[in-house]
Amino acid sequence: MKSDILLLGLPRAALTAAQYTVSSSAPSNDVFDSYMSYSIEFSSFPDFAGNKSQPNTFSDALLNNIGNIIGTKPYIRVGGNTQDYALYNASLPYAINGTFDSKRSADYPTTIFIGPSYFESYSTWKDVKFAHGFNLALGGNSSVGWQTLLDTVPLACKALGKGKLYWWEYGNEPDLFSTSAQGSVRPSGWNESIYVAQWLNGTKAIKAQLQTYCPKLVDNDTYGYLAPSFGGVNNHLKEPATWAAGLNVNGDIRLISTHNYISGASSPGVTLQGTLMNHTVTKRSVDAHIANYNKIKAIDPSAPPLIFGEHNSLYNQGKPGLSNTFGAALWGLDFNLYAASVGIKRVHMHMGTNYRYASWQPLTPMGTRAPYYGNIAVAAALGNLIHRPSTVVEILLNSSTSTAAAYAIYTARGSAVARLLVLNMNSYNTTVDGHGLDPLPAAEVPARPVADYTFIIPGDVASAGDKVAVRRLWANGSDAVTGITWDGWSYNYELDKGRPVRLGNVTVGERVVVGEGGVVRVGVPDASAVLLSF
Repeated sequence: MKSDILLLGLPRAALTAAQYTVSSSAPSNDVFDSYMSYSIEFSSFPDFAGNKSQPNTFSDALLNNIGNIIGTKPYIRVGGNTQDYALYNASLPYAINGTFDSKRSADYPTTIFIGPSYFESYSTWKDVKFAHGFNLALGGNSSVGWQTLLDTVPLACKALGKGKLYWWEYGNEPDLFSTSAQGSVRPSGWNESIYVAQWLNGTKAIKAQLQTYCPKLVDNDTYGYLAPSFGGVNNHLKEPATWAAGLNVNGDIRLISTHNYISGASSPGVTLQGTLMNHTVTKRSVDAHIANYNKIKAIDPSAPPLIFGEHNSLYNQGKPGLSNTFGAALWGLDFNLYAASVGIKRVHMHMGTNYRYASWQPLTPMGTRAPYYGNIAVAAALGNLIHRPSTVVEILLNSSTSTAAAYAIYTARGSAVARLLVLNMNSYNTTVDGHGLDPLPAAEVPARPVADYTFIIPGDVASAGDKVAVRRLWANGSDAVTGITWDGWSYNYELDKGRPVRLGNVTVGERVVVGEGGVVRVGVPDASAVLLSF
């Protein structure tokens, strides 16, 4: 279905009267290639990737979708809490042996042994770069952990040769080692100086093993780390203090990696509207990392760029009815574009098998989850520009609401505006109790309000009478967990195993006409997003 008439039949309510002027260019703040990337839980990686005899082609199809849109497939960071539980067993006849302890975590094993075949999983996805996470929690203070480090460096480097290596990582969230809810692995006296000493000692050993087994991976363009991979900005250890203590004394940290979650899955007061579909909360969460990074830059003006090496909605693997809904897809779109606008160079959204916030479930019952559609929209906003990568600028909306956001996307170095993205994050619930499962009777579903946004586009971008392409991120409501589309495309496993399928019951091919003076007006229903392409 195609239409030049926007949102025929939808009621317009609470119209936004203000006009927003869009600059023809912007200061250069380009994101990195593969901006929309992933972090996969160490213990779940064989599930997501498969092995040589049974590669996970569903996961690969979903990665290909993003790569085809944005220009390069996502980079994969393999790590998380379980990287610091993993020990090596050379005689293990399969990839991983994990034992669950519900007192520590019901979501992932906390006693883990990996065998040689674990590293087969790095061979199943073509054109993907990987960061492999080594075990610092046990490697830094036990002989068996240290031996695991020495034994697995050769296996990892041989698996990641020939252009597959992103960077290395040594330790996950060491700022929580002495306070972790899953059990502390360092005493209360754990501090930045001790951490730095252990990290430097371990990375020295990693480099020595690389020189022996994979000497080509110690060149300046192939050797380096994501670090410090802290869990946040307000935990026991602080990133600026580790930098001051000499964490990068060897100059081998290529990207400063930090982690972020908006709140906890079981934190009081967490709601879809108030916590996730809330631009003010998102900005506050991201801005805390920028402030921290600026402290590092004050210590070292040449500090590496900043990325989110792991992030998602709610820590402890998310919450049903929140992290797995369409509202979480809108949150992810807003979060990732806002992060790009303030200087985050790449984002890795974290997931694991059966995690509530995962973008897809890799094993039976296989399925594409709602957050994936937000990932696709991020890729569509940034990808396939004539000059890649791109610069993102937030358009400050004249409103006291926290439920709307808008972004201008520019070609490389901010040279020319190419797209506008607008989010309306007012909730619109269409299921019983808002859990996204049981639909309300049609008679009880309220009319869906539409907010109008008006932008003034520079004359060198569009002239009066030009038509601007419109693509929409859409579902029946913010609480929906199924029936989600991007520009009419579905990526459901059931349709074509994750490959894109165009649905016939969704309006696509929409256009808005540019008015005199470069005026562009677009309607955005509650709980949806729209991308305008010039």
